[in-house]
Amino acid sequence: MFTYQIIVEYLGRNFVGWQIQKNGLSVQEVLEKVLSKFLKDKIRVIGSGRTDAGVHASEQSAHFKTKHKIVDKNTFINSINFFLNKYPVSILNIKKRPDGFHARHSAKERVYKYFIINRHSSLVLDKNKAWHIQKKLNVKVMRQGTNILKGTHNFSTFRASSCQAKSPIRTIKNATIKKNKQKIILTFQSKSFLQQQVRSMVGALKYLGEGRWNLNEFKKAFLSKKRKMCAPPAPAHGLYLAKIKY
Repeated sequence: MFTYQIIVEYLGRNFVGWQIQKNGLSVQEVLEKVLSKFLKDKIRVIGSGRTDAGVHASEQSAHFKTKHKIVDKNTFINSINFFLNKYPVSILNIKKRPDGFHARHSAKERVYKYFIINRHSSLVLDKNKAWHIQKKLNVKVMRQGTNILKGTHNFSTFRASSCQAKSPIRTIKNATIKKNKQKIILTFQSKSFLQQQVRSMVGALKYLGEGRWNLNEFKKAFLSKKRKMCAPPAPAHGLYLAKIKY
């Protein structure tokens, strides 16, 4: 058997999420169907992590095993993407990996980006691809908020009630906010994240940027470890799984 890693790009708005579910089409299901048909083999695709319904990926990582050796990488990618073209999914790269490689368990760091368009006018080009916020945000105080999130903490406040992780303790290695005209990009790096953690942190930072919370209120909500103290999570369509590092 051969083990291959694929790098996948997709728009999440037409999917119920990454993982196969009974209530709709998933990215994993689409990839497994196309790969199984092309390779004439029963293919199971394992992702680096689950993305929720509506969440996008610019570089999701996944792996699969097959009895067939892939000789020409470019021909393979072109062929698979031809069959994927009716879905908003594309394979960007494929690499042969050792047998022990696992897209999820071998990952050392995950990078998520969240996009906000902060302007009065409605969105056209970025509709369903970024969070449209009309009220002017104070990016300076939002940056101060991200500094509070850095490091190892109990992130229970930012954890979905349905999260199945054994521990709420996570380490945010880095958190940054960049502003380019009307676009605000928030980037978070960690080995792993809790369910809805990034969207919940962004929602809280938005409260901070709007002036609905000051820094003390933001910190109090964070340290409370109570989900009910969290601001509403940011919508899924602004979130992108940007990179997996091994």
